[in-house]
Amino acid sequence: MIIDVHAHWGPWFFTMDVAEANLATMDRYGIDRAIVSATEAVIYDAPAGNRALAAYLEGQDRLLGYVTVNPRRLREAERDLRAYLPGGRFVGVKIHTDYTGSPVTSPQLRDALTLVAETGRPALVHTWGTSVLDLAALCLDIPGMRVIAGHMGADGFRHAVAAAVACDRLYLEPCWSHAPAGRIAEVAAGVDPARLLFGTDATLIDPSSAFGAVAAAGLTAEAAELVAWRNAAELFQLKDLDITA
Repeated sequence: MIIDVHAHWGPWFFTMDVAEANLATMDRYGIDRAIVSATEAVIYDAPAGNRALAAYLEGQDRLLGYVTVNPRRLREAERDLRAYLPGGRFVGVKIHTDYTGSPVTSPQLRDALTLVAETGRPALVHTWGTSVLDLAALCLDIPGMRVIAGHMGADGFRHAVAAAVACDRLYLEPCWSHAPAGRIAEVAAGVDPARLLFGTDATLIDPSSAFGAVAAAGLTAEAAELVAWRNAAELFQLKDLDITA
């Protein structure tokens, strides 16, 4: 069983025919479930992208959705959270700090995550460099908030270890367009394995990158299973998966 907690659905803003590539990519790499955000929602128009993804997910049983939130448009965000989260096809929230101009230290992101915390759902937040430390501090300030540090800080992955140690409600997922040797092993050695997830950034990045990086980490069988799916199944409350087996 493999659950990809960081994937996308829909065309990108450059030449790349990926609108229907999700399931084929999942089949190629043995990914059973993927949690996707609409590219339109992430990079352009959150309500329009969320609406399109909601319609697409109606006919899917392997894809689940993130409601994408623009912290600078919280009225729209609140409306979409109320509309989509109760239906069961959307299991979390996605916030891209760069595309929305809402860095982790901004009041806009604090307000957005406070709103998300009230839903009881986790949020996948784009992190880079030291921003993963700021995300941990913010998470600690918001009762009940659970966040996933997207890219686990990328080139700031060593900061991600400190962030996860500081906040037990912060999770790490590894996708990144670079693959420094030993990165995943170093993080895994310093973090509770219950806080590590698997993510690929498909369809933007081929999943082989994340698979190779995780495989090279030499995780124990128990830790590998937690990363592959058990942690995600518990975090996203995927009740149709038996996490006790």
